[in-house]
Amino acid sequence: MSTSDLRSAAPGSTATLRTANQRRVLDVLRAAGAGAESDAPPPTQAELARVTGLAPATVSNIIRDLAAAGLVATEPGSGRRGTVVRLAPGAGLVAGVDFGHSHVAVALGDVTGHLVAERRQRLSPTHSHTEGLAIATTLLDDLLAAEGLDRTALRTVATGLPAPINQRVVAAAAILPGWVGVDALAACEEAFGVPVTVENDANLGALAEHRLGVARGEDSSFFVKISSGVGAGIVIDNRLFHGSGGAAGEIGHLTLDERGPVCRCGSRGCLEAYASVGSVLAMMADQLPGATLDDVVAAATAGNVSAQRSLEDAGRHIGWALASVVNLINPGVLVVGGDMARAGDLLLESVRRELRRHVLDAVAATPVELSELGERASLVGAVLLAAELTDLLV
Repeated sequence: MSTSDLRSAAPGSTATLRTANQRRVLDVLRAAGAGAESDAPPPTQAELARVTGLAPATVSNIIRDLAAAGLVATEPGSGRRGTVVRLAPGAGLVAGVDFGHSHVAVALGDVTGHLVAERRQRLSPTHSHTEGLAIATTLLDDLLAAEGLDRTALRTVATGLPAPINQRVVAAAAILPGWVGVDALAACEEAFGVPVTVENDANLGALAEHRLGVARGEDSSFFVKISSGVGAGIVIDNRLFHGSGGAAGEIGHLTLDERGPVCRCGSRGCLEAYASVGSVLAMMADQLPGATLDDVVAAATAGNVSAQRSLEDAGRHIGWALASVVNLINPGVLVVGGDMARAGDLLLESVRRELRRHVLDAVAATPVELSELGERASLVGAVLLAAELTDLLV
């Protein structure tokens, strides 16, 4: 039986109900992480029946059809209902692509969201979208070739971009000038040749930390990514919050001082003007000419008081901004990621101190944690999203 035989026939028909039940079983397998790379034990047919609410005989029939279509594999257990079920390796692969100001990272994953392989390459900060996509497709094809596969094995791609995405179009020019005004979804689908979803990179980082990182177990969390720009991803009631136009989380343009320095957005005194990598390097330009962020962190660790102060000042402004977030949405945890997270407690100590000064007593204990997934957070989130959006019956 092929996957085309598993598709629905008509609304309300027996075939439609059968397909809906098949999706319920597949969703449980995917949510359980029952792929080849999972450490969790795969469920049995009896457990699938219990979780889905379907009759054991119905589950047995579904597993038989899905196995015939190459979507699941079974292993003997204790009794017929004790048969162990997992998603089959042949169910397909997904890919995640993470574009940054000066890098692109690509990863392959299985349909449960487990990463199989990944590669990363630097880009010119002024790269055009066609140049960036050409490099991304080359990396993707190299990863597939290393697995002995080509793009016919690929089901879905999720692409992360460090910019607000408004009606599929990149709406801000500062971080990715070569992408502004581009229909990112259409460009990515043309490049990769499979269904694509496009998402803000901070949202992907929030998703990854919520599912696999330091925010595991929290219904609501707030992930702030501090690199060339400052953006955030918001999870509320276990779902990404996008806002009405897709621009929720643009915390970098929260005004801290209306008489402060001019921001790239045209406003004054935005958080990004005080707490991005660029602002820290600008503070240290006279004392450490040509320094990178890692140079500043190394100098601060070695006792350079000016380097320490530059990171403390950035943390202080981040703490002020996050206090407003905590007072407004009361997340279970605040997660700090992006390049600035490499400063560790040199940054976080002042973040936590200023947060405590400016939040209500009822939320003063809100933890501030470093991203557990580091620079890979957005890439991991892209693979998770691609897997989540893959319809295995299509």
